[in-house]
Amino acid sequence: MQGFQNWLSTHENPVTLFVIADSLENSEFGAWLNNLITEYRDRITIGCHGLTHKSWSAWPENVEQFGKSITQAIQRISGFAGENFRPWFRAPAGYMAPWMVAPLADCGIIVDSSINDSILTRVKVGNGNTWQQVRAACQRVGLMQREWLTKWRLPVNGPALSIFPLSIIAHHAWRQLPPILAAGDLTKAVEHENSAITTVYWHILDHSRRRGRWRPPIAKSILNH
Repeated sequence: MQGFQNWLSTHENPVTLFVIADSLENSEFGAWLNNLITEYRDRITIGCHGLTHKSWSAWPENVEQFGKSITQAIQRISGFAGENFRPWFRAPAGYMAPWMVAPLADCGIIVDSSINDSILTRVKVGNGNTWQQVRAACQRVGLMQREWLTKWRLPVNGPALSIFPLSIIAHHAWRQLPPILAAGDLTKAVEHENSAITTVYWHILDHSRRRGRWRPPIAKSILNH
């Protein structure tokens, strides 16, 4: 986590952290996150990553239990993060089925960023489903969708940044990213349906790589110093 904070100090751009509600029960993590929000203020946006890290689409459909878990997660995370919380969701491990969309909207989620439409992630939508069905479900309930960046139908985020040969493709894709949004523009851009957004992800624990010197492969030329 210190590596992430060190990286934040090198630029002025905003970052969204999708937090698992149960992780806030860890006093060390909670204190660190609270200090991060205090220090970087509007540069830190906190989204919902679920109550636990359960991959819901890998289990039998359970709309009621999923809805209850998201309601609890939002209450815990928003209560912790206050004004830095936004009702944005990213499915744990990227496991997102069409049936999960309506409960998210019912719980007040307005932006979902779970679709990772690649040939290697089809299993994550649940048995017999497709990413297009997830998109259609979002459209039916008016849930804004911010999909993960892919290249040549291959994943370029998260583990793909470190797994050869996907890492080569991922780093190439990241070198083509557009300029990073300023903190004051982030919320409006993400939540406005006509805004073109490129969405990339990495795991905060990635910063422990290379003895804490790992950095996301974002060109310095597009960071707002």
